[in-house]
Amino acid sequence: MAMKPTLASVAKAAGVSIPTVSQVMRGTGRISEQTRKRVLEAAKVLHYIPDSRAAAIRSGESREIGFVINQFANPFNAEVVSGAVDLLEAEGYLVSILDTRDDQERQGRQMEAFIRAGRGGLMWVPAQNTPKQTLDLLRTHGTPTVTFLRPIDRVFDHVGLRNAEATETATDYLVGLGHRNIAYLGGTTMTSVRKARIAGYETGLNSAGLGAPIIWPSDDTKRAGLEAMLALRHAHPDVTAVVCNGDMVALGACQGLIRTGEYPGREVSVIGFDDTEDASVATPALTTMAVSPVNLGRKLARMLLDRIEEPDAPVMVSEASAKLVIRETTGAPLQGR
Repeated sequence: MAMKPTLASVAKAAGVSIPTVSQVMRGTGRISEQTRKRVLEAAKVLHYIPDSRAAAIRSGESREIGFVINQFANPFNAEVVSGAVDLLEAEGYLVSILDTRDDQERQGRQMEAFIRAGRGGLMWVPAQNTPKQTLDLLRTHGTPTVTFLRPIDRVFDHVGLRNAEATETATDYLVGLGHRNIAYLGGTTMTSVRKARIAGYETGLNSAGLGAPIIWPSDDTKRAGLEAMLALRHAHPDVTAVVCNGDMVALGACQGLIRTGEYPGREVSVIGFDDTEDASVATPALTTMAVSPVNLGRKLARMLLDRIEEPDAPVMVSEASAKLVIRETTGAPLQGR
């Protein structure tokens, strides 16, 4: 087995001292350009990579960031991660991503692992019913933290959405098209996000003087959305429009309609939430409440960097409004419905 390259082996190959190699790797010291190039070439040939953990111990600064998210398989989350990682990598940070799957025990293990590894900061979608011990752990260790989507006790910086505002806008739009039997489709537990989205939907119904809300649960996946739409149509055949908890359940709902010979935007109008790439390229293209997931990820990363740079600054909260993007899955109800 080949020996792992070290500062000493790079110094020997480049014909310089170990401190010179160390300074080149850290970008410090008054090193000539010729010497710097010689050291970097030797490091490349030997496949030398600086030990960031040792550097972090010496400087007290870690260039590794943790991102604890819920349901990474959801394309919305993947696009958020992409935006955050692009910005952080451009700033010289490495991002580790873990998926809690909304399990607070799994989340607890992940948090402890991040702290043991000395991560420099944390972006975090808190699991449902996150215990106080988790908050105390982060505060005790002074971990720079920004929560995402689900605010928690307002003790950390937060990036979120104006969820109620968005679903009220979606409901108002459907009412304006002439729909009177509108359901809410998606989600299975009353997270703060889903609770706010349902509240906005109900406000829209109340403002229009419509009947009781129909709230139909579904996991936020295409398959679950398909099955939920079939069940909803069977139980409530008079429903002519649905406001969905996310794009994935909305796209699945559209497929459910097509499977029964109906068509989104004709027999039943469908509005999603997120505006993932899948929404715009689907057939038919999905009307949705757009929040630009990639830009949200960038905003999340920027807020964390600001917290790292100014640890004593006041807690910051940023909530983005969603924009209604009208495509092909919404239209006026058919005559007589």
